[in-house]
Amino acid sequence: MNPEFDDDRGWIDDIVPAPPEDPKNSPRGVDPKNPIVLVETAFLASAAALIWLINFYFPIGPIMLLFPLPITLVYLRWGNRPAGMTVLISMLLVSVLMGPLRSVQFFMPYGVLGWTMGALWQRRGRWRSTIPIGTIIATFGTFFKIWLVSILLGEDLWLYFTMQVTGLLEWGIDKLGLLWQPTISNVQLATIGFLIFKDCIYTTLYHIVAWYLCDRLGNSIPDPPKLIQAIFNDA
Repeated sequence: MNPEFDDDRGWIDDIVPAPPEDPKNSPRGVDPKNPIVLVETAFLASAAALIWLINFYFPIGPIMLLFPLPITLVYLRWGNRPAGMTVLISMLLVSVLMGPLRSVQFFMPYGVLGWTMGALWQRRGRWRSTIPIGTIIATFGTFFKIWLVSILLGEDLWLYFTMQVTGLLEWGIDKLGLLWQPTISNVQLATIGFLIFKDCIYTTLYHIVAWYLCDRLGNSIPDPPKLIQAIFNDA
């Protein structure tokens, strides 16, 4: 067993220290062999795998925001070890249903993102720190998938992305009437910036979805910035 799953206190505490013990919010000390823990872990792991399976055959854009949620919810309810087991069980189910490669794609970034966000939110981490951390994980996962799929297909997907961004830049330059021709370095930087921006938006939306749903399931996460709260209060 990976040692990071054996102790609730790990590298996350170096970033967001754990709060004082609170019987209502803290799952520390929960017996991982408790039948309720085992049942919820199995159920939510199955839910994570099922959401991934449904989205693969019937792609629905917003459902992507739910990929890491079951893992995060297990961490908030029961702690580190059950959340780690949820990741492993979800990967096993996806591997059986869709093959090991899809299992790896689920693990990185969604499995890691769900576990990490659960650890940070269980320690009451603020959004100003959890969003950048989530964005880093999601961006690393994006580059990992580009690398993995490129190997499997025998084609350079990074070249495909840069071609798309080149077309977008040329369209913008033409519309603005600028006399500027982007270089290869400009295109590469723009592509990286676009991917980071995309993953930042995804992570922020995931925070909002988790904040809305987890609070109604009895496992609240830290409140968002006042601006986001005001938007939802006015809606």
